[in-house]
Amino acid sequence: MEYFVQQLFNGLTLGSIYGLVAIGYTMVYGIIGMINFAHGDIFMLGGFAALIVFLVLTSIFAGLPVAILLLAMLVVAMLMTSLWNWTIERVAYRPLRGSFRLAPLITAIGMSIVLSNFIQVTQGPRNKPIPPMVSSVYQFGNISVSLKQIIIIVITAVLLTIFWYIVNRTALGRAQRATEQDRKMAALLGVNVDQTISITFVMGAALAAVAGTMYLMYYGVASFADGFTPGVKAFTAAVLGGIGSLPGAVFGGLLIGLIESLWSAYFTIAYKDVATFAILAFVLIFKPTGILGRPEVEKV
Repeated sequence: MEYFVQQLFNGLTLGSIYGLVAIGYTMVYGIIGMINFAHGDIFMLGGFAALIVFLVLTSIFAGLPVAILLLAMLVVAMLMTSLWNWTIERVAYRPLRGSFRLAPLITAIGMSIVLSNFIQVTQGPRNKPIPPMVSSVYQFGNISVSLKQIIIIVITAVLLTIFWYIVNRTALGRAQRATEQDRKMAALLGVNVDQTISITFVMGAALAAVAGTMYLMYYGVASFADGFTPGVKAFTAAVLGGIGSLPGAVFGGLLIGLIESLWSAYFTIAYKDVATFAILAFVLIFKPTGILGRPEVEKV
């Protein structure tokens, strides 16, 4: 039982990261109906931005408190990824918003390749390790809980609470929900649709940057290929929970993390990804909209 609880906590930690990235996928799909396949690489960019801040600050200020260092990494990573995603939306997605649905999809895949190759060229193809930022471990019987796991779960919970409040209790959130339901009608009622969509991309990028920083802190290494596998799993989490549903994205991320952790603990670790996608296929066969997704109602 203690081993099960240990793996459960490990799965929640990993699922928290996936959930943060999955929100970006589901927000963009909900507001403009497209899958931003470059979002996984935005997550990777956030990790590299945090890595650069870590290397610069630790080389200049020896003995800098971990809390200040982590805060600086988060802030810079969020600013950099927000700028990148805002630029991508303005340059690559907005001009194709009214075109046939395949064009933005192809552009999104192209942007993903551009970002991945950009980091590979500028930072090199090798993995970039960092020393452990947080090494404290707490024992609860035979269950080990590291401080970095607690930090990841707490930061995720706080950000999701803030994000929920923005979407459901602010004027920006009302504009986002109106744009999601009917862009033309929202524009007629005075909503700046282009600005709302840009802000949505920025918010998704900021959450992905936090996830990238947490991923770097948790595993202690960054690679230009980090955007692919975690990005695909976060997209899987968004589809599993119900693409377009914010609670579904979080629930799907936690579920994917738990599946990976528990499968790796009790079965062959080489098949953990197979198990994840098999469960996704099983759920979609019986509930095509995802676990918390709702079927689209077309008005005629």
